[in-house]
Formats: sequence, structure tokens, C-alpha cells
Amino acid sequence: MHQTRTRAEASRIMPDPADPRLTERVRGIDQTGAPAEVSVPVERALTLYLNAQEIVTMMTINDYPEYLAVGYLLNQNMLRPDDVVTGVEYDDELHVVVVRTERGTNYEQKLKKRTLTSGCAQGTAFGDLLEALGDIELPAAELRTSWLYQMTRTINTMPSLYLEAGAIHGCVLCEKGTPVCYMEDVGRHNAVDKIAGWMFSHGVDAADKILYTTGRLTSEMTIKTVRMGIPILISRSGFTAWGVDLARQAGLTLVGRARGRRFIALSGAERIVFDQDVDSIEEEPTRLRRKGAGHDD
Repeated sequence: MHQTRTRAEASRIMPDPADPRLTERVRGIDQTGAPAEVSVPVERALTLYLNAQEIVTMMTINDYPEYLAVGYLLNQNMLRPDDVVTGVEYDDELHVVVVRTERGTNYEQKLKKRTLTSGCAQGTAFGDLLEALGDIELPAAELRTSWLYQMTRTINTMPSLYLEAGAIHGCVLCEKGTPVCYMEDVGRHNAVDKIAGWMFSHGVDAADKILYTTGRLTSEMTIKTVRMGIPILISRSGFTAWGVDLARQAGLTLVGRARGRRFIALSGAERIVFDQDVDSIEEEPTRLRRKGAGHDD
């Protein structure tokens, strides 16, 4: 029987740990002094311009620079959801990406208010983002526990750059329990920005989506998820107090420490539908445990 694929499914992106651009083999010694060789992720500097203005230089694995650029600008409130993007140009030699819009832009004053966030590889946020959250009303949605368990099991066993080389974070956009866009980077803020850029570029509706991250549920992750219009955010790691406070203010469902059969919801629990018998779910096997299994990452 023919099945119709959604727009998101038709353009699905999953990790490609075999991509030779993303890792290098590095030699060293192990705990016994014996020679050892391991794969490590490759960081690259990427400078982003919006029209003629330089915005930021980011450290990234640089696998999807165009999506990262567009998503960053969206999540920093520099690119509006209704903006017409006339071009996204990436120069591989200069490591520069330029996003061009019909609307004229000038963010000189905004750039002066930039602050570092707590994310790995030091993300950035701007002073007016909290004000922008007040205008966003997240859609009604549901989170079935069967979807949650399906999602976490699939993500935890899927081939990824993390399992190949470590030292990386992942963010996964899911439809019910099925991953549709899985991005990785040295910082979770980059990974989620790439998802935002992918969604914008493909016209993907956020109302019925779930965002999963391997990293902490911080204020930055909460702000970005709300700005993207996604009503549910899940992590295998833990929370920060401000991340929880912002999620409650915005009506975001926030679920953390999702490992094996366990999870805890600190915001938006009314969206959760308990349709899976917990006793039927196995605990997470030790051999599949990722970073954050023993502590909050």
C-alpha cells in the first residue's frame, strides 16, 4: 500500500558518522603507555554575515553551514519568520556564510548587548530575547509516553558522530516517536540552530513536533525551543533552574533525565499521555549509555 510522506520525512536528515570531513584520526598513548589512535571531531570557524553586516564567528563541525546560519539568525530574533531570504551563500575557502534578505537589516546596537551562554563552545544570546518570548503562544499538543520511549531508544542506538568520536552534542526533531532531523555539533546551541534553519528552509510545521537534546535543559535551550514554536523539549540530561522557570512561563513541556524507563517532567506535564506500561520498558543497558548517564551534562 502506498504511504504519503510528509514534507519533513521527504527531506529527512540523519547523522553521517562516515563523512570524512567531520573527524580526524589522532595518535596518542593510552593509560598503559601503549600507542593509541582515536577519532576526534574537527572544529572549524564559521563567520556569519547578515546582508553586509558581520554578526558572529562560531566554532562548528560545519556540516550544514547554511542551515546553521539561518537558524542562528532566527533564534536570535534577527531573522523574522516572515522574512524573505533571497540567498544563502557559503564560501568553503573563506569559511564565511552570508544570508541575504529582502528586508534591510542593521543590528549594530543589538550586537553590543551580546552575552555568552552556558552552552558548550560558548553560544551567544541577546538582551531582547526574553521580551520576544512574551509574544509567543505555544500550540496545544500531546506527548505520549510510548512516543517518548520509542524516540529515546531509537536515538540512543542510531549511528552518530557521538558514537564514532564523542565530544559532540546532538539535537533531534521528532514527529511523534520518529526522528525526522538529527543534527550534531560541538555545542548543542549549534545543533538546535541547524534544526531551526532546516525547518525554515523546508517549511516544516512546529506545532506537532518534539525536540530532543543530549545536553542540559538550560535557559538558552528553552528560549530557542519556544522561539521555534515547538511545544515539547526532552533531554537525557538534567535542568537548570532558569531553564525550568522560563519553560513554565512559556507553557513549554520540559522533560529531563529521560533514560530507559525513567524521566521527570518539571513543566507542562498536562501534555503527557501515559499510554505505555512502564514495567514493559527495559532500563537502559550500560553498553548503550551516553554521556550524561551518570550525571547531568
